[in-house]
Amino acid sequence: MFLAAAVLGALGQFLYKGGADAATGGWTTYVLNPRILAGVACYIGVMVLFVAAFKRGGALSVLYPVYASTFIFAAIISFYAFGTEIRPINLLGMVLLVAGMYLMGR
Repeated sequence: MFLAAAVLGALGQFLYKGGADAATGGWTTYVLNPRILAGVACYIGVMVLFVAAFKRGGALSVLYPVYASTFIFAAIISFYAFGTEIRPINLLGMVLLVAGMYLMGR
């Protein structure tokens, strides 16, 4: 569930970025922006998945490191959607995140 939440969280970040790019400056362009609203819906989904995972007995010390994979999914989405470069140092960070998730889960 937390892995699905991580993907949903990364999608929410993508939608926030797209919504911010489309906003023209007035507060209504933020509040009524369909992309930003979809991003909010993604984060509501993330919270529902969090609660469901905790209800099933998930340990905080194990589940939150899994959610850290959001940063990896966000980088991949950004690469394909915006052409953001993923440099070797970024890849190293991703490897360290995965290693940390593994170690926290043990």
